[in-house]
Amino acid sequence: MVERDSLWKHLALAFVLALALYLIGFPWLEHHRSRRGPWEVTFVSESQAPPRITVNQPALGITNVQIVFEGVTAPAPTQATIGFAAARQVPFPVPFGECVFLDLLFLPGTVTLDLFNHQIELLPRTLSIDGREQEWRSGMRFELKPPP
Repeated sequence: MVERDSLWKHLALAFVLALALYLIGFPWLEHHRSRRGPWEVTFVSESQAPPRITVNQPALGITNVQIVFEGVTAPAPTQATIGFAAARQVPFPVPFGECVFLDLLFLPGTVTLDLFNHQIELLPRTLSIDGREQEWRSGMRFELKPPP
């Protein structure tokens, strides 16, 4: 009988430790998963100017990075901001194209957009435009010509 009581005590102790680890660990992990916040991409098209996007990620110090699409016209005037905070099935439409890849396990994550036949990839360490990496610098402006 002594061995049976000992087994229940061990099981109860293991359960209490697992529960405590979950109650402490889960909120901590969720905080670190979302603390930096999402990428914010503003899509703008006006009648007299080429379409452009502006990328912001304040927690990483990335602000007002503009990518201008020269030589193309957007189907309609647009002013829309998308915060890529929630996972969803890809591809899905965005103004000027579609989002083809989304990894938001730890925000801001990785967002890949196909816009006017250009691949724009937003990563915390770098910006990739058509496979060429660019260092993030706030206020940068990139002008893209239509692909051949």
